[in-house]
Amino acid sequence: MAQLADILSWLLLSAGAFFFIVGGVGLVRMPDIYTRMHAASVSETLGTGLMLAGLMLQSGLTLVTIKLIILGILFFLTGPVITHALAQAALHAGIRPQLSDDGDLADLMPLALASAPDRDDGEVPPGRPS
Repeated sequence: MAQLADILSWLLLSAGAFFFIVGGVGLVRMPDIYTRMHAASVSETLGTGLMLAGLMLQSGLTLVTIKLIILGILFFLTGPVITHALAQAALHAGIRPQLSDDGDLADLMPLALASAPDRDDGEVPPGRPS
């Protein structure tokens, strides 16, 4: 039984390491900040979950497992929030996503186009300082 737990934990640790490597490659290969953040956040969340599950199997039912569960909750709550905050900061800084060659963002990103010259109704969009 202990050997099965060791094999399963090493499989989980290896799968977590694989997702971390894929996320690192995504950070280097993706074209803009938004796709880089997506690659990093998805692989970080999945990689962290798999790594922590593998470490929990290695530690057994001890206080270390409780600490790993708390650490996992911390990662799963803060990781997506940090990624969302970074994306909002990039959007408000005027960094536009690379969606297509024609650059038509009108349907997808209304806040990104709020400062476009064709907007003359005087209304301040939500989330923008007046």
